[in-house]
Amino acid sequence: MTDSLINPRPRSLGPFEIGPLAFGCWRLTTDSVDDARALVETALDLGMNLVDNADVYGFDWGGSGFGANEELLGRVLASAPGLRERMVLSTKGGILPPVPYDSSAAYLEAACDASLARLQTDVIDVYQIHRPDMLTHPAEVAATLASLREKGKIREVGISNHTPAQHEALAAHLPFPLVSTQPEYSPAVLDPLRDGTFDLCMRDGVVPLAWSPLGGGRLLSGDGVRPELIATLAELAERERVDRAAICIAFVLAHPSAPVAILGTQTPARLEAATAALGVTLTREDVYRVIQDSEGVPLP
Repeated sequence: MTDSLINPRPRSLGPFEIGPLAFGCWRLTTDSVDDARALVETALDLGMNLVDNADVYGFDWGGSGFGANEELLGRVLASAPGLRERMVLSTKGGILPPVPYDSSAAYLEAACDASLARLQTDVIDVYQIHRPDMLTHPAEVAATLASLREKGKIREVGISNHTPAQHEALAAHLPFPLVSTQPEYSPAVLDPLRDGTFDLCMRDGVVPLAWSPLGGGRLLSGDGVRPELIATLAELAERERVDRAAICIAFVLAHPSAPVAILGTQTPARLEAATAALGVTLTREDVYRVIQDSEGVPLP
């Protein structure tokens, strides 16, 4: 049997063990606590124990405002306290519309406190800087994160949407290692392959948390994506007897840096369907074919 590149095993995120698929809260904009709870419970039951949120989630995509998605998750946790112990809770701070970014010591500490209150929890398992504030020295950011950790407000630290150079600049000032970085990665967006993001993860043991593994839905609709790529994904899906979404997710899991795919679907049935990706076979030939069809040029 041909060896598959898919890595379905759990990942070590600092002291936490997390599944290869995670539940993302960017689209968690329902008005129903019961519906939100059903989604979270489904994700946890399927092994998606990393739950990814951010204070700015709810500001767009049909949300009711800044902090709304954290607040909803907090209401879910209050309604079913046992859920908190089943998850690795991650959230992000540092985006302040319309500034747009602020990672100063005063703002970041206040943002973390506000997230704790909205989430109705006494500690955040993984706190990530959502986007780099180019006007705050990384030494100041590192000192704030270290202080939050010493105070017991957060357990581990990660970053999101940082370049490798920004990653290294912050890491150089931290007294402990970063555990995660959160780049966009999918068959339609291959930047982490080329810009050093994954290489840095493999060097330092940082877990990549890949957001938008379906290309924001473009890999399902075909909008703005090379038709050759869509045809290849469809062919692989037919061969593996899964849907195209499962092939896209499997592609993310195939990289040797062992990424986690963050799933944003708000339908329990689609969460369950996504787990088919863990049983897909993708060979080196398959993955390179996807890369070439995505970029539209042969690899050298």
